[in-house]
Amino acid sequence: MRFKGFEVRIILRIALLFLTLLGVSFVIVTQQYIYLLIGIPLTGFELSDLLRYQKKAHTEVQQFAESVHYRDFSRHFDVGRAPTELKPLRKGFNDINTTFKEISRERETQYHYLQKILELVDTGILSYEEETGKIGWLNESFKKIFGIPYLKTIESLQKRDEVLYNEAMKLKPGDSKVVTMQRNKQLIKILLTVSVIRSDDKMYRLLAFQNISEALDETESKAWQKLLNVMTHEIMNSVAPISSLADTLKNRLKTYGAENAGNADLDDLELGIDTIKRRSEGLLKFTESYRNLNKITRLDLKKVLVRDLFENLTSLMQPTLAAKNIELNVVLRDMQMVINVDVNLVEQVLINLLVNAIEAVKDRPDPAITLSAELSANNKPILKIADNGVGMPLELIDKIFIPFFSTRKSGSGIGLSLCKQIMMLHKGNIQVQSVEGEGSVFILLF
Repeated sequence: MRFKGFEVRIILRIALLFLTLLGVSFVIVTQQYIYLLIGIPLTGFELSDLLRYQKKAHTEVQQFAESVHYRDFSRHFDVGRAPTELKPLRKGFNDINTTFKEISRERETQYHYLQKILELVDTGILSYEEETGKIGWLNESFKKIFGIPYLKTIESLQKRDEVLYNEAMKLKPGDSKVVTMQRNKQLIKILLTVSVIRSDDKMYRLLAFQNISEALDETESKAWQKLLNVMTHEIMNSVAPISSLADTLKNRLKTYGAENAGNADLDDLELGIDTIKRRSEGLLKFTESYRNLNKITRLDLKKVLVRDLFENLTSLMQPTLAAKNIELNVVLRDMQMVINVDVNLVEQVLINLLVNAIEAVKDRPDPAITLSAELSANNKPILKIADNGVGMPLELIDKIFIPFFSTRKSGSGIGLSLCKQIMMLHKGNIQVQSVEGEGSVFILLF
C-alpha cells in the first residue's frame, strides 16, 4: 500500500515511546532514580518527535485537502526533498492528483464532445432551471430556427414569441406536440418535446425544437402520390367504358334517326348522349392531367449555368410579359453560378411559378417580377421568383402545394404540386413567403 512506510514509522515511534515509558516506570518502581536523568529526557524527545512527525503529516494532509477543495490538481508534492518518513505520503498525494487530473480531463473532453454534437444537430435545444427560470444552455440550431441570439431567462422567450412560450409551458415532461409557426413570412412545423433532468440537486427543464416541415412534406407527397395512383386508375377504368358506350349509342341513334326523321324525342336523347360523352371525355382529360404527378421518377441531371437558365426563361416569357406591361428584373451576382439539375424539369418549375406570378401582378398598378439566384449559408444554390402581387393570407400558404387545391377558378391545382414533386426529386424543396396585399416570394432550395 502507498502509506505502508508511513504507518510502519508511526508504529515504530509509538512502540519505542511505549518501551521508554515502560523503562521509566521500572526505574521508579525499583527506586533507581539515577536512570531518570536519561529516561525522562529520552521520553520527552520521543514524544516531541512523534508530535513533530504527526504535525508534518497533518500539514501535508491539510495542504492536499485544500487542493482538493479548490480543485487545484496541478499542485505537485516534492518527493525528492521530503523527509524520509513523508516521502510515501507525498508520493500517494501525487498519485491521487494525477488520477483526479485524468478524470477531470476525461470529463472535460466528454463535455466538449457532447457540446459539439449538440451544436451540430439540426434540433434546437434549450435548458433552464425550473426554480429560477435561468437559461442554462441553448445551441446554435435554436438560435438559427427562431432567430433568437440570446436568452437570459425562460420568461424572455415569452416577450420574443408568446405562442412558442405558451406551448412549451403547457407540455408535460415526456410529451411532444407539433406546433405550426410563422418565420420569415413562411409557415414551419416544429416538433416540440419536453423532458426534465436533475443536476447538482437542481431540476432543469429541457426543451427540444425540431423543424419537421421537410420530413412532413416528403411524407405528404408520397401519400398524395399513392392516393392519386388509386384515384386515376379507378376513375379512368370507370369513365372510359361510359365514354365508349355513349359513342356507340350515338352512332346507333344516328342510324335509327335517319329512318325516323323529325322525332323530337330522338333529338333530346341525342343531346343527352352528347352531354354524357362530352363530360366523360372531360373527366378523362382531367384525370390524365393528374397522372403527370406520378410520371416523373427519374432525373436527367446536367450541370447548367443559372445565367443560361434565366436567359431561356426570359426569352420564352418576354412576349407575354410585354403584352401585359409587366417588368421582369433578373438579379444574378455570380455569372458563373452552376447548378446540377434536370434542365427540362426545372424550366417547367420556373415557368409554372412565373405564370402564377404574372397572374398575381396583372391587376397591380406597377406590376413587377424579380428572378434571382444566390448561395445559401451552407453554399447551396437558391433560386427565387418574387412578385409585388396580391399575396396570400396565412391560412392559404399551407394549402397551395396540395393537389386539387387552387386559388383560381380556372386552375386545376396541379401546377404547384408538380413543382414540389420535381424539387423533392432533386433532393431539394420549395418554400413560399407571402404577405397579403404586398406580394409573394417562391424559393427553390437545391
